[in-house]
Amino acid sequence: MIRVHPWLILLACSVALAAIDGTVVNRTTGTPQANAPVSLVEIGQAGMNPLADTKTDAQGRFRFQASPTGPLLLQTTHQGVSYSAAIQPGAPATGVELVIFDATRSAAEIAQHVILLEPSEKELALTESFFFNNQGKTTYHDAVGGTVQIMIPDAAKDAIQVTATGPSNLPLQRSAEKTGKPNTYKIDFPIKPGETRIDVNYRLPFTGSGKFATRLLHKEMLTRLVVPQGVEIKGAGLEELGPEPRSQARIFGVKGPSIEVEIQGTGSIRAAATAPEDDESGPGIKQILPRIYDRVWPIVGIAVAILALGFVMLYRRAAPAQPAASAQPGTPPRGKRRA
Repeated sequence: MIRVHPWLILLACSVALAAIDGTVVNRTTGTPQANAPVSLVEIGQAGMNPLADTKTDAQGRFRFQASPTGPLLLQTTHQGVSYSAAIQPGAPATGVELVIFDATRSAAEIAQHVILLEPSEKELALTESFFFNNQGKTTYHDAVGGTVQIMIPDAAKDAIQVTATGPSNLPLQRSAEKTGKPNTYKIDFPIKPGETRIDVNYRLPFTGSGKFATRLLHKEMLTRLVVPQGVEIKGAGLEELGPEPRSQARIFGVKGPSIEVEIQGTGSIRAAATAPEDDESGPGIKQILPRIYDRVWPIVGIAVAILALGFVMLYRRAAPAQPAASAQPGTPPRGKRRA
């Protein structure tokens, strides 16, 4: 019988196990977070595999010993909001900073609201996108009232898809929960510091022409209505702002808390160009995006175009009128300059 010395066993274990450590930092207070729960999760082809759990010490530090074969995810929860930090294979696994923020129930300001209408001969596909830009040091989280509320007709109540993308750029599926008000749904997703987008996708019956009506439930929200090239819409309170450069989609401003438009024609928006996948060596986290992200680039492009159009219109309205230059003797008068 061959006996193995205990120190050889310990040496083998030390080679197999790797140290994963770091600090949970509260960016709201600027201090390490003591007694915070931290989970270590391995991401594989079968999904997420929890490996270990611990809590931070008085200095906010945590430490794991593990032997993972794939990407890792460090997760923690603070005041009802989850936070995470990804560790790719080959990346440093020590000294990781897991950032959290204090939460507030104050409503998050919606920077922009875009409603994309894509009619076909059989159905009207709608994507409502809510854009947030949290420049503070707290997370907005209202689990009771929801982050956004939206009106959805009965015809689409069984086919609502919600995808939320936070500052980490990882799209997550969420549910639209019905409230006590008719046709009103709420979506709960914390708005962390940085940029966040919530996309709501649903479909309605359509036959090449018809109407779409909804009511806006958030005050002081910049709302834009967008249709593909070749689709005609008309209704009260619409102001055509111009086309989106890449897809030539038509962008309309909306006045008033309600929208009711007549739609004629059919059309669809797709990404004008798709970049080839990078040939990366080694395993990594591959994002499988839901159907709504077939139109992710047009939606983002449209949002940027809307912001640009808004700046142009604001400049034109705010610029002071230039006085006409005095004409020199014997010189014919010139036309007025535009501000």
